[in-house]
Amino acid sequence: MQGCRPMFTPMITNWKKIDASSDKDVNPTLYRQLIGSLIYLVNIRPDICFVVNMLSQFMVEPKSVHWAAARHILIYVPNIVEYGLRYTRGDDVRICGFKDSDWAGSSVDKKSTARYCFSFGSGMVSWCSRKQKSVALSSVVVEYMAASTTMCETIWLRKLLVSLFR
Repeated sequence: MQGCRPMFTPMITNWKKIDASSDKDVNPTLYRQLIGSLIYLVNIRPDICFVVNMLSQFMVEPKSVHWAAARHILIYVPNIVEYGLRYTRGDDVRICGFKDSDWAGSSVDKKSTARYCFSFGSGMVSWCSRKQKSVALSSVVVEYMAASTTMCETIWLRKLLVSLFR
């Protein structure tokens, strides 16, 4: 967006503190089109995955604060055009995975969000940021549920790689 000052983070820093209940509504069709375009962009820009996931939860009744957060991403993306995933040839060809989760991260329904990413060699090949299906009563349960989801992806990736390199 021309004429805007550059943004260097994909998300507003105090997102969880924003109360949108008293905010005014925006056009849901335009909001859905914008979020749909951002979902498509996530395939090549994994750094916006989390914030697009957060904003896609408000497609039914978007408020002006959600619209402003989506516009924030549109201002952020042109400033990081030179960033990207780089795949180089090397001797280290093993799968490395990382997982993270938050406990009751959603202020609306108190569900947790699990995230993981996997690299193969020098580049990222799989990543996910998803709200968990049930509410966990402790942080230990949240970590266990995130570890279970991550292990399912690990097993699938391993089977895929074994079948490719036979």
